[in-house]
Amino acid sequence: MPRGLLDIESLTRAEIEAILTRSKDFQPAPGQSFKRFDILRGRSVVNLFFEASTRTRTSFEMAAKRLGADTVSITASGSSVSKGESLVDTLNTLAAMRPDAIVMRHSASGAPHFLSRYLPIPIVNAGDGTHEHPTQALLDARTILDRRGTLEGLRVAIIGDIAHSRVARSNIFLLSKFGVQVVLCGPAPLLPREMGEIASGVELTCDMETAIRAADVIMMLRVQLERQHSSPFPASEYFQFFGLRPEHVELARPDVVVMHPGPINRGREISSEVADSQRSAILNQVENGVAVRMAVLERVLAA
Repeated sequence: MPRGLLDIESLTRAEIEAILTRSKDFQPAPGQSFKRFDILRGRSVVNLFFEASTRTRTSFEMAAKRLGADTVSITASGSSVSKGESLVDTLNTLAAMRPDAIVMRHSASGAPHFLSRYLPIPIVNAGDGTHEHPTQALLDARTILDRRGTLEGLRVAIIGDIAHSRVARSNIFLLSKFGVQVVLCGPAPLLPREMGEIASGVELTCDMETAIRAADVIMMLRVQLERQHSSPFPASEYFQFFGLRPEHVELARPDVVVMHPGPINRGREISSEVADSQRSAILNQVENGVAVRMAVLERVLAA
């Protein structure tokens, strides 16, 4: 069993399928709450977040607790990093306390991979810079499977700030392993050509209607202003050309699934009419985050 979960790129299709299949066992039945398990009783998980997070951090906490594990959550502002301690020293200090796994989010791409080479503790990547966000791609795939029953043969349009999106990268890696037709769309400054070279068959376009036409899934992305030195255009102009509105949805398949990793910015990336429509699976994504992360933590720790 591999140590931790660092990315989607290195996983095989079979490994991804195993996580997605197991996550279904952790999904609550309609109208019921999540079940609690003793699978990880006696194990401890440290959630170490050097970037702000609500959904991912809380989701990992709930996942660990529902498996019976003990959890400790640490943010950068509440750690010795804020006092000048290096990342390596912080992780070595935590390792000396012997947790069973570390869930880590960091602004530097590759940080979890770097530390995994030096620490004997499994690390789960909760997002590293603009590199990858593996559990987001897994929960997105679980959500699509719940709505469409398969990934094979689908057309998925990923729209927005492609350049800075670790969500886009992880989804490209995952979806391409299942033969999905992936279309990347965004304003030219946020649509680097190299993103289309991550996997074979990925299309790039700056025209939103072209990307959405006949799409089975529309995956909107947040404009990541915190990773940009300057905004390439005003918010109103962005929404005019790349904000998802009801007339766009009409161009897609009748049963199109609309997704967004959150937090959503209404009126910038997506209209309220679409975000709150029956086509929207945004809240399903949030719910599936717990089940998928339960499957990931079990895979990492229940050996």
